[in-house]
Amino acid sequence: MKLSQPTEKKFHQVASSDTKQEQKRRIRKRIATPKAAERAFKKAKSKKESISEQAIQDQIKNTLAKLSGGKTQDSRSKHRKEKRSAIAETQEKVLLRVKEESKVLKVTEFSSANDLASLMGVSVSEVISTCMSLGMATSINQRLDAEAITIIADELGYQVNFTDVQAETVEEAEQDRPEDLVVRAPIVTIMGHVDHGKTSLLDYIRKTQITKEEAGGITQHIGAYDVITESGKRVAFLDTPGHEAFTAMRARGAKITDIVIVVVAADDRVMPQTQEAIKHAQLAGVPIVVAINKTDKAGANPEKIKEELAGINILVEDWGGKYQCQAISAKTGQGIPDLLDKVLLEAELLSLQANPNKSAQGTILEASLTQGKGYVATLMVQSGMLKLGDIVLAGACYGKVRAMTDHLSRSVKQAIPATPVQILGLNGAPQAGDTFRVMSSDKEAREAASYKHQIMREQSLRTKKHITLDEIGRRLAIGNFKELNILLKGDVDGSVEALADALLKLSTEEIRINIIHKSVGAITESDVLLAAAADAIVIGFQVRPSTGIRKLAEKEGIDIRLYSIIYDAINHVKDAMQGMASPTVEERITGSATVREIFKISKVGTVAGCYVADGYLQQTQQIRLIRDSIVVYTGRIYQIKQ
Repeated sequence: MKLSQPTEKKFHQVASSDTKQEQKRRIRKRIATPKAAERAFKKAKSKKESISEQAIQDQIKNTLAKLSGGKTQDSRSKHRKEKRSAIAETQEKVLLRVKEESKVLKVTEFSSANDLASLMGVSVSEVISTCMSLGMATSINQRLDAEAITIIADELGYQVNFTDVQAETVEEAEQDRPEDLVVRAPIVTIMGHVDHGKTSLLDYIRKTQITKEEAGGITQHIGAYDVITESGKRVAFLDTPGHEAFTAMRARGAKITDIVIVVVAADDRVMPQTQEAIKHAQLAGVPIVVAINKTDKAGANPEKIKEELAGINILVEDWGGKYQCQAISAKTGQGIPDLLDKVLLEAELLSLQANPNKSAQGTILEASLTQGKGYVATLMVQSGMLKLGDIVLAGACYGKVRAMTDHLSRSVKQAIPATPVQILGLNGAPQAGDTFRVMSSDKEAREAASYKHQIMREQSLRTKKHITLDEIGRRLAIGNFKELNILLKGDVDGSVEALADALLKLSTEEIRINIIHKSVGAITESDVLLAAAADAIVIGFQVRPSTGIRKLAEKEGIDIRLYSIIYDAINHVKDAMQGMASPTVEERITGSATVREIFKISKVGTVAGCYVADGYLQQTQQIRLIRDSIVVYTGRIYQIKQ
């Protein structure tokens, strides 16, 4: 009989073959008592509390580490994120600024509609349609004034920034390397009141006599000279006029100079033109050296001059100030070497340097028209080297340097910095004070000059004043309003500019001065015809008309007044305006002769063989020697022989 024991054993064997993990699971599953559950709950709770405290401690540690500069993994990632956001913000600001700048137009006044459209990146038809909607009839090439440009740009969402035509065409200055710079000579300007001895001082330094050649014994041009001192140092001198009418010339001299010598006469006082010269020098920020001249004369009082200078805040070194002062005599030469030493000391303190190995740049001092030579320009090279054959752009004029001479009329092939020279080859007379620079090609110079000329012509046309109803009413109210039209011709641009400014200042409520035309050169037939059309008088300064021009003027009834001294011209016009038109001295031409041959005789001098072309000549008469319509000598006839 079989029992059931093997089955029980088999079941027991199956149970004993279970893995230890299953045994553990069975044990955990069997814990189900209330006490065990309570113990497990308390254990889990205590574990949760300890974890949360640990997290708090870790958070505190992270915060302290961040404050102390340490970097954890979280802080490094956060720092990278902040850096990326900062870079993105900077790029956004740059794009915004570029976008804002693209909405600002940099234009010159009197730009054409076509130029305006290209700057804004729109079609010309859009600009013209905008003008039509604003009630302005405009063509493609019509030049617009500042007000019209501003309105059109505002309509199209742009802002306008007007730039000067001079600044628009001047290239950025080349940056000079320190190793390319060399020591250059100082540019010294002599300034002061009229007849205080400025040119006499320069005459002594140069061992010449310029004053005797100047009409009236006063300087009426800017003279530029290159001088080698006794110590072997080179100095460039500028001599400026002292008359009140030459304010622009003095300002021009102060702008391009390194040192200013202010000359004051010891037997006079500090005059208004002396104070003006000092102001020009102070505005230009250049050192001032005071020269008290005429100390050898009776009644000279240098201490009084120093006291008056102190009254305008110019304290000399003798009085505890910073300005060097030297008592001199331009006639005897007393104190002049010491004055030059003080000038060279100031130059050493300035450490003047320039790069001679680049294209030349500088300033136009004077410009004139000479028959047989064309336009002659006197200029000061301030940086670079000017050479024969260079293409020069000066203001609205350009040309190739065909000839170059120094202040002694000697031909030179090149000019280093701080050297005054005269050049031939320009196609016109640039304005005194214009900057010049050497261009790379003739085409580039021609385009720049043409652009400047168009702008200047447009400005002159737009600034012409026409009569209005209000003006008619004002003239009717005054009752005796008159207008004096003047056509002005001179030998050099600086004198023409100074005389025109002085004459315009004479205008009153009853009489207005109107300069209808001013230029350099001789009085021509077109000048007389223009004066006849405008009912004007012709004033010639240091120029004389030919016999044919005189006859044409008499036929047309044109009054030609000729002057050699600037204050004579100003005073005569002023007297004419006040009803005192009859001058005390009247010049009458009795005849003219042509020099055909020159004979040089020992112990006698130079004899001119002349042919009398018109009128008659007498031995007691005054004569003027005229070459190329420019007065070169005024004197007397010593002897006449047939």
